[in-house]
Amino acid sequence: MNKSQGNKNQSQGDGKRPSFKPLDKNSPRKKTFEKGDSTESSEKRSRRDSSYKGKSYDKKDFSKGKPYSGSKKGSKSVKSDPEKVRLNKYIAAAGICSRREADELIKAGLVSVNGKVVTEMGVKVEPGDDVRYNGERMKNEKKVYLVLNKPKDYVTTVDDPHATKTVMELIKGACPERVYPVGRLDRGTTGVLLFSNDGDLTKKLTHPSFNKKKIYHVYLNKNMTHDDLKKIAEGVELDDGVVRADAVAYANPDSKREVGIEIHSGKNRVIRRMFEKLDYKVTKLDRVYFAGLTKKSLPRGKWRFLSEKEIKMLKMNAFE
Repeated sequence: MNKSQGNKNQSQGDGKRPSFKPLDKNSPRKKTFEKGDSTESSEKRSRRDSSYKGKSYDKKDFSKGKPYSGSKKGSKSVKSDPEKVRLNKYIAAAGICSRREADELIKAGLVSVNGKVVTEMGVKVEPGDDVRYNGERMKNEKKVYLVLNKPKDYVTTVDDPHATKTVMELIKGACPERVYPVGRLDRGTTGVLLFSNDGDLTKKLTHPSFNKKKIYHVYLNKNMTHDDLKKIAEGVELDDGVVRADAVAYANPDSKREVGIEIHSGKNRVIRRMFEKLDYKVTKLDRVYFAGLTKKSLPRGKWRFLSEKEIKMLKMNAFE
C-alpha cells in the first residue's frame, strides 16, 4: 500500500474529508481532482454563474422540441392588430355566405374595400372600413340564431315577388340583424326552421355532406300496411338512388295514416317521393326535429331565440 492510498483509507475510516496539498507549479504532473473535491466544484460554479450573469431566459424557450432562441440585438417583435380580420371572415360574419364562398366572390371582383375592388386573398379589414358586395355596404353584425315553427302555405325564401306569404314575414322585427333561413321547407311542409346570419354555420348545415338526423311526422291519404313500412326501412329506389329510413313506425296508435320517420338523407322532397313511390299521397308533413332542435312548446307560426347551450351545440356539431 502506498502513502496516498493509506491516507485515503485513513480518511474514509475516520469520516474526515481528504486534504490535498497544492502541487508544485513546476511539477510535470497534471492537476487532478477526486470526486467530491469542493475546490473544483466551487470554481465550476463560479465560472457558470459569471457566464449566465445578465442573461434572461423564457420558459417557453425550453418547450418540447423548441431550442432556446435567445434575444437578438436589433430584432423587433411584430404584433398583429387584434381588430383586423381577414376579408373572407368579415363577409361570412355579415351573413352573406361562408368563408370559402366569400373567396370566390373576392376572386370575381364583386367585393370592394374603401372604394377599391379587391381580388387578392389575405386582405384584412378593420372596423370602420367601407366593405361592399355588389355595391351594397356590409355590416359586421353579431351572430343571431332563432327557430320558427313554420306554418303551412309560407314559402321559405328571403324575397320572392311571386310569393304571397314568406317565412320572413313571420320573424319581422325579431332583431335588427338580417337573418336568413337555414335550408328550406316546402310551402306545404310545417315545423322546425332555423334562421341565422352565420354564413359558415349555414353552409355546414345545408351542405349535401351534412349527414344528420331529421324527424318528420307524415300524414297519408290512406292506411299504410306493415309491408310498406318495412319497404321504407329497407330502402326505396328513387330516380336519384336508393333511400332508406333510419327508423319508421306508426305515429298514432289509433291511425295507420300517421307515420313517424327518421332519416339522414338531405335530398330534395325525399319524404314525399318515398311515399309516392309506394302509391301513397302525403297530405301533411311536419318536421319535428332538425339539427338538434325541436318545436317543443313553440306554437305554430311563432319563433324564439336559441339558448347559449343550443348555439354551442350547433357550433360543436354535438347532435345526431
